[in-house]
Amino acid sequence: MITTSEKVTAEDTLIRLIHKLEQTQSLSREEWTQLIRGRTPKATEYLFERAREIRIRHYGHDVYIRGLIEFTNYCKNDCYYCGIRKSNSNAQRYRLSKEDILSCCEQGYALGFRTFVLQGGEDKWFTDERLADIVASIRSGWKDCAITLSVGERFADSYQRLFDAGANRFLLRHETYDHEHYSRLHPDTLTAAHRQECLWNLKKIGYQVGTGFMVGSPYQTPELLADDMLFLKELDPQMVGIGPFIPHHDTPFAKEPAGTADLTLYMLGLIRLMLPKVLLPATTALGTIAPGGREKGILAGANVVMPNLSPASVREKYLLYDNKLCTGSEAAESLADLRRRMEGIGYQVTVSRGDSLNM
Repeated sequence: MITTSEKVTAEDTLIRLIHKLEQTQSLSREEWTQLIRGRTPKATEYLFERAREIRIRHYGHDVYIRGLIEFTNYCKNDCYYCGIRKSNSNAQRYRLSKEDILSCCEQGYALGFRTFVLQGGEDKWFTDERLADIVASIRSGWKDCAITLSVGERFADSYQRLFDAGANRFLLRHETYDHEHYSRLHPDTLTAAHRQECLWNLKKIGYQVGTGFMVGSPYQTPELLADDMLFLKELDPQMVGIGPFIPHHDTPFAKEPAGTADLTLYMLGLIRLMLPKVLLPATTALGTIAPGGREKGILAGANVVMPNLSPASVREKYLLYDNKLCTGSEAAESLADLRRRMEGIGYQVTVSRGDSLNM
């Protein structure tokens, strides 16, 4: 049984580690593990206070919006956690046409979006030529906007071609840094080494790079999360997207317990202290798993939200996990509701590309 004095000492240690992280933006693997495993309500409250102050110091009270266009749910991969994995015969597959995608951009621009995120499964139909043509058309039509791609692992020359066509940013979650853990979440055709190589290639080309990981994925431990934080520090990306693992009923992990909002929010706060100028989304998964999850994410240090610009007819088909939010304030057409929600916690949605200061 832990005595009161021991509890106070443990809590003081956590607060000292949070203070050290704020001052140095760096911890050892042992310190990260201790900070993640030992979290308490008091330490969490202190962390969020510090994360908010740092976020406001660099980004004020602005919340950047990204227009998410989920343009294909075909995927050649078979990740064990993902609802659009190729083995899921129950998935209703779709692809948006170039005209559909440009229409989403047109509507999004009118609503105030200045960043478009093209996200999809690794769909072989979208060759470099087809995808570069779409990117070039968006760049030509909306010159003042940022174009973000989230289309998975490709060869370096493919990334270069898309960059040359006009893409500015690329999102590729590393999912988990540890190679053994990665192999327990993916089939043998996918490796942590190759995914990480892709991220370094993207940085070398000149993209603003986003990466991230699932919180509470099967077999995850505080030590593995510590490794994720050390990798983020080394990569020094412009954006970090994290969200709780949420099982999908048509995957091998259907019966696995979901990650928690509490740990996800805690990790958000820690990332804000380690990478003070990074762009940090309050993700859809966070909003899915907890009421007001997105607002809580902003209050934990996040500064980006990504409403859905995809056609309403396909939103429910891009189901990476069960019960994914795709209506209400998650929908781009409900931007007024999102503005009210953000104003309700003291922040404001801004019309801006919202480039990262972590350059």
